[in-house]
Amino acid sequence: MKDALLRDDVIAELEFEPSIDATDIGVAVEDGIVTLSGHVPTYGQKAAIEKAVARVKGVRGFAEHVEVRPPGLKGTSDDEIARRVVNTLRWNTMVPDNRVMVKVEEGWVTLTGELKWEYQRAAAVTAIRDIKGVRGIANLIELREAPSVPNIKKRIEEALRRSAEAEATSLQIDVDGDKVILNGFVKAWSERSLIARAAWSASGVRIVEDKLVVR
Repeated sequence: MKDALLRDDVIAELEFEPSIDATDIGVAVEDGIVTLSGHVPTYGQKAAIEKAVARVKGVRGFAEHVEVRPPGLKGTSDDEIARRVVNTLRWNTMVPDNRVMVKVEEGWVTLTGELKWEYQRAAAVTAIRDIKGVRGIANLIELREAPSVPNIKKRIEEALRRSAEAEATSLQIDVDGDKVILNGFVKAWSERSLIARAAWSASGVRIVEDKLVVR
């Protein structure tokens, strides 16, 4: 696909997504690599933009330079943001109580601690990304569950076979203890994300090394 057509598709996808205000977003494309610039009012919109771009057919990768500029931030201190984050996590049923530590510095939230599952780690970020004042999130939560599935590779392959979106014909899965290494080629960035998510969903996986190439 030509870069000009791909840029039009990316812009159309951003405008189509109702959760995004793309007024202040710039899009450039070179050799299938999308570069995003500009600013949005919330970190949630920034995350939504990344997902929207990843859905577009022909995107081989992207560089993201979108800044979060929360409106009316005057008077919103780091300790107030930290209280909102802690309370939000406390009410989230997918994040175990008292397992995540929160640090806030100039609007940037750092999450640390230990959880058993990747979906819990991802849920912590999803829960707080739309909180007013949050400019960015560093997810440093570690997974500490010992491997409990005797054949992680088989479980991942079965999960991909059940998926209507993933084609694992050129996929190579290697398992080294609690680490999964993915090699091969995929047709779209969204398919790459789906395969990585399947790998993270296997019990006992602490590291996923994603070497998949979009072509």
